This record gives sequence, C-alpha cells and structure tokens, in this order.
Amino acid sequence: MWALAVKYPTQILRGSVLGTIVGALPGAGADIAAWMSYAMSKKFSKEPEKFGTGHVEGIVESGSANNSALAGAWIPALVFGIPGDSITAIVIGVLYMKNMNPGPTLFTTNPQNIYAVYLLFIIANLIMLPLGYLCIKVAKSILKVPRDVLMPVILLFCVVGAFAINNTGFDVGVMLVAGFVAYMLEANGFPITPLILGVVLGGMLEENLVSSLIKSDGSVLAFFSRPIAATLGAVTFAIWFWPLVKRHLVRRPVPA
Repeated sequence: MWALAVKYPTQILRGSVLGTIVGALPGAGADIAAWMSYAMSKKFSKEPEKFGTGHVEGIVESGSANNSALAGAWIPALVFGIPGDSITAIVIGVLYMKNMNPGPTLFTTNPQNIYAVYLLFIIANLIMLPLGYLCIKVAKSILKVPRDVLMPVILLFCVVGAFAINNTGFDVGVMLVAGFVAYMLEANGFPITPLILGVVLGGMLEENLVSSLIKSDGSVLAFFSRPIAATLGAVTFAIWFWPLVKRHLVRRPVPA
C-alpha cells in the first residue's frame, strides 16, 4: 500500500483534487468522481493500453477520487443544506432531528456543534485506518474466487438491484440490454466510461438545462452572464473542441 503511494503520488493528488471538486457538486457523488478520475488517469498515463486489465494506476487514482468525493460532499450539505450524495442526504435528516439545521446559520448559531462534527470526522478517520486495513485483508479473498463463480453472483446482485428500484421486470430488461450493449462496445474498442457518465448525468443535465432556460425566458446567453459562469462555459467549449483543433494541427503540413 505504501509502495503504491510512493510510486503514484501525482495520480493520488490529481484524483483527490478532482474528487473533492466533483464531490462538492450537489448530487454528483463518489461514483461519478471515480469514473471521471479513471478516464483522466487513462488520458495522462504512459501505459494507457494496460487500463481495463486491472492496472493499478487507474485504481489508485479513481480510489483517491472516490474517497475525497465523500469528504467533498459535506461542503454543500453543511453550508447550503443540499445533499452531495445519498449518504449526506441521510445525514441532513439526522441533523434536522438534532435541531442542527444545515445552512450558513449553523456556523454562527451553533459553532460548538460544528466543532463536534469536525472532531467526529477526525476520530472516524483514525478508527478507519486499522478497520480498513482488516477489511482489505478480508476482501482480498474475494479475488481468489473463480471467475466462473464470481460473475454469476455479481449478475444476480445487479438483477436484484435493478428490480428493487421500481419493483418491475422492465428495469431488469433494461439493465440486461444495457449490459449487452456495453459489452459489444467494449469488445469493439469503444470506451465505456463516457457512456456511463452520460447515462448518470444526462437526466440531471437535461432537468437543470430546462429549468435554467425557463428562468431566463429561453435565452442561452444567461449561461454566460456572470464571470464565473462565463469562465466555466469557455472551459467547457475548450474541452469540447480541443480534440478537433489538435487533430487539425497534427494534419497541418509543416512548411519546408
């Protein structure tokens, strides 16, 4: 474990920063942070061909993003009362039960309670060190299970989880079809990570886009009316069109 931390310090730092940023976004969660970090790790890796085969570099970076996103989710939960993920959504309910209404006033009216929360964070992380180490030792035995046994068990849990959402067999059918499509795409060299992010973020993006357009009377320029929004928009467009510009520059003939 320590050897990997020494070998991949850049990946750990990069994943931690990205995970904190994504975790601070309401509703994003650790899963999205992990997938985004894994894709970024593959993009900057010197050995991208090893990704998808259990290469530890991608696991280290996505794991760092996953852990830091859990901490980042507390930012909107405590400051604005907006859950960053499912865990902080439960915590917000508990805080209301304890008369600790999340929001800016929590830091001014009940500062002693916030310090108690910080202290619990520290204690929880200290306890997690030996407990996590023991859990890793136990979890390693799962890797020794034959693939022919492990895969059907995973499929069974996927079926149960898909059915439990709405208690309908249709969701199970959608899950099986999506799995088959993902298998065919990966078998033909198409990356699965962007597809998963699109499925997870698509509904959220559409809902917020329609809501924002209604508030702005259909004006797209409202997305660029503030400095921060304009900066984020410019960065987004740069990310979209940079591959096309890069391809054009590569194909451009070098003058003699």
